[in-house]
Amino acid sequence: MPEGLLNKLKRELEIVNSSKKTVKAYLYYTREFLLHSKDKGLNENSVKDFIQSQIKKKNPSTVSSQISAIKFFFKRVLKQNLILNHPKRNKTLPTILTIREIKKLIKSTSNIKHKLIIKLLYGCGLRVSEIVNLKKQDINFEESLIHIKLAKGKKDRFVKIPSSMEKELSNYIKIIESDILFPSSRGGKLTTATVQAILKNSAKKAGIRKRVYPHLLRHSFATHLLEQGTDLRIIQKLLGHSDIKTTQIYTQISQASIKNIKSPLDNI
Repeated sequence: MPEGLLNKLKRELEIVNSSKKTVKAYLYYTREFLLHSKDKGLNENSVKDFIQSQIKKKNPSTVSSQISAIKFFFKRVLKQNLILNHPKRNKTLPTILTIREIKKLIKSTSNIKHKLIIKLLYGCGLRVSEIVNLKKQDINFEESLIHIKLAKGKKDRFVKIPSSMEKELSNYIKIIESDILFPSSRGGKLTTATVQAILKNSAKKAGIRKRVYPHLLRHSFATHLLEQGTDLRIIQKLLGHSDIKTTQIYTQISQASIKNIKSPLDNI
């Protein structure tokens, strides 16, 4: 029974033009629910039992994604509407890298391809999926723009090539034969795991003790832009966020306003 239901779910997801990542995640979460609910029936109570078990061992944001998947499954496959609230999320903020740490990270990376990957992740605020999918034809040196095609939510956007790396990027493109901007040594695209390993290795060489991962550079890019006075709407556009609320988290991450406060103790 689960396979038949999952095939129906896959069809419904593809009909609404969901991304491959969404299809994969929704199928995985729904499979988990179906296995957990075996012999319990497919109803609101079995869903609540499943969510109750998940919230004890998983991050609330992951559980929220599970709920979205199960709600979609019930609505589109079982033709039932679930009334189920999303869990309250933990209000944790990501630790960002300082500009000094970014400099150390880049300086400690000797491989030109790896260095350019790090520079683009931070300098343009790209997602790791966007980096691995870049092609040479997406780089427009005449306009100093990079065309990010079918990014998250299947939306295109443009980002500016940092002027400090234009020559370096241009020279690199001249020596690679592949259409893919950052091909793997075996041909084809790099995996996201490879990019994560590149960053981990560079951070270790740089002596950075924080956990360094691709999305951290995106967080750092947005926070540093905000701290230098860039309008939040511009940051939203650069990051490709549909909702300004997603971008507003960077107003909480930024410590600039706190650092500029003078304590009354200093007046004594």
